[in-house]
Amino acid sequence: MSGPAGAGGPERAGLRILLVEDDPAMARLVQQVLHAHGFTSSTHVATGHAALVSAADADVVLLDQQLPDVSGLEVLEALRGRAQPPSVVLVTAHGNESFAAKALRQGADDYLAKDSAFADLLPQVMERVRRNRALREALAAAERDRLRAERLAAVAELTVTLHHEINNPLMAASAEVELLLHGTPDEKTSEALAAIKVSLDRIRDILRRIRDLRDAPSTEYLAGLRMLDLSVGGAVRDVNRGTAVLALPEDPARVATLLLRTAGFAVVRATTSAELDQAVRPTHVTLVLVAAAGGASAADPLAGFRPAADRRYRLVALAAGETGASAAEGCDHVMMLPFDPGTFVSEILAVLERE
Repeated sequence: MSGPAGAGGPERAGLRILLVEDDPAMARLVQQVLHAHGFTSSTHVATGHAALVSAADADVVLLDQQLPDVSGLEVLEALRGRAQPPSVVLVTAHGNESFAAKALRQGADDYLAKDSAFADLLPQVMERVRRNRALREALAAAERDRLRAERLAAVAELTVTLHHEINNPLMAASAEVELLLHGTPDEKTSEALAAIKVSLDRIRDILRRIRDLRDAPSTEYLAGLRMLDLSVGGAVRDVNRGTAVLALPEDPARVATLLLRTAGFAVVRATTSAELDQAVRPTHVTLVLVAAAGGASAADPLAGFRPAADRRYRLVALAAGETGASAAEGCDHVMMLPFDPGTFVSEILAVLERE
């Protein structure tokens, strides 16, 4: 299960927090609580205008509603109009459900009231916001990965055309050059034929690399134009950790798919109970991730899925709420949602390495 609220780590330490609070005593208390829970990178300003200047360097803005120059909601509106806005947690001394709903409608990521529970809830809210930011970033990476896969698929289709249209005349030209080289050309002609042969061989090698392409980084060709770098492409990850079967909601499934493939897993998605039951049967399945239900569904937390007693795979449940019922169903591990993309793979590998 993910660590407690007090667990630190480089992810929390690296989160850049901007505290906007005009009460110095309150600001000191907030920074002490944050630091005690691993959020050690924080900056304090006392006005809304200072917040707008400093927010460009912040990941999360902890924003008080009552400021000496403008309201927190006005600052929130200005931040939301930016191209890459930080996450915002709005804080008020006079909280109510109506104000909280308004703040969330205007784009706040979360909301805190300055009451007796403030110090206890603050690190939990900050950790939830941090994880949600990490998930959004991972989703963006997953989308880039999807677009890249589509591009490589298009390259694969183009390869068929290249081989059909180019390879045969290329081989014929190369054979003709070989015949001429084995004759008795003069020195200049021989040098020219040898140069032609080198160029033809280079074209042949490029075609082979394109044929075997699985992945390749891009590099700049001209200003505003990029090209695939075939000199380092074509390698297939040699780590094979078996197949991971995912029965998860769309967004966490996309992120988990990207992370697991990077770690050497083949990934299969299952969207129904029948698909899940079928997908976990092959012997190459080493990991199954399922969404655990909570609340009224706690009596059947795995939504009807019943892992076999003699299963060979490890079963991990991802739960948004209470996890005890899921763990009792025989899961090897329970992970809280939103999960942390930065520790997701290491947490999964630790489960697989258990005796």
